[in-house]
Amino acid sequence: MNATTQNGSPFQKGLDRVLQSRVAEVLAYPHGVDRYLEALNPLWSVKGVRAEVDDIRYLTDDSVTLTLRPNHNWQGFVPGQFVQLTVAINGKRHTRCYSPANSVHRADGLIELTAKVHAKGFVSRHLRQQLTVGDVVRLSQAAGEFALPEERPERILLISGGSGITPVMSMLRTLCDERYSGQITFLHYANSPADMIYASELETLCRQHDNVHLVRSFAQQSEPGELSGLFCREHLHTSVPDFAQATTFLCGPPPMMAAVEKVWKEEGLENQLFKEAFTLNTPSLDSDSPEGEVRFAKSNTTAVSKGTTLLEQAEEAGLTPESGCRMGICHACTCRKTAGKVRDLRTGEVSSGDEEDIQLCISVPVGTVILDI
Repeated sequence: MNATTQNGSPFQKGLDRVLQSRVAEVLAYPHGVDRYLEALNPLWSVKGVRAEVDDIRYLTDDSVTLTLRPNHNWQGFVPGQFVQLTVAINGKRHTRCYSPANSVHRADGLIELTAKVHAKGFVSRHLRQQLTVGDVVRLSQAAGEFALPEERPERILLISGGSGITPVMSMLRTLCDERYSGQITFLHYANSPADMIYASELETLCRQHDNVHLVRSFAQQSEPGELSGLFCREHLHTSVPDFAQATTFLCGPPPMMAAVEKVWKEEGLENQLFKEAFTLNTPSLDSDSPEGEVRFAKSNTTAVSKGTTLLEQAEEAGLTPESGCRMGICHACTCRKTAGKVRDLRTGEVSSGDEEDIQLCISVPVGTVILDI
């Protein structure tokens, strides 16, 4: 974990107790023990997870796949969960959420994260263009309710789109390592074969495991695939006629997920559908000219509302509130709203004007809002 390489050794356990003691905390004040440990080795930490970049691959032209070697503090994950990855860019830390894509049974204990690189993806572009082997990043412990249950279902359907493939890829790899005998259908949507992450490995897994059936659908209908176009009910009847008997795990862009959820709701199968969103819908504004102000009480700063998320408006105002996933999962950006109403981008619901805790990344102001930041 920390200042030794012998995991679980008596020496390390004793050192851990010393470093976590009240005496060490007092001696390290005001910077904390970790500040001094990191000066000796970036991987050392009392409790925090640090990981060294062991390998970098580029599976598509717009993605980056990192293989990370975590320190002793890493506690593992359940297939489907996410971690918060933090990198320093120009001296400032930035955090985003990514789902481990590897099997939990990976023998070397390394973690694999794949990020889709977008034109406006500040962190994802850094990961692809600037990060190098040997660099050290920070990780949170794994979290999230989207996870493969300990008691494996008898029939499994995995549906993904774009980079939403990563958590369900972890599920598939884990099940294959366990020699799971139930039927698995992997239904994936991408723009084209060149955009499909893990394309060759999925084909290999299908050849090696008779119970795994791969179905690909490409938006560009001229491209070869088992299906073509966007998700629709007909795709299920064609390729997964027994979908009603399957436990389904879904992750992808909001429009695709909404289409899948609609079918499951119409069929009365909501209890068999488990989902994880990796991005938010674009804010839907009541008008082209948002009204009101956003007042940041502690910072004595006021800005005219632009109708974007409160996190974006805080950052544009020069503030640096803590944030993480930017999609309402990690709750790192939770703060106190002392007055005003906000709209939740995930549900469209408008809050009351009462004092309450809100998440900045998924909240858009409705009129004037006062925040305790």
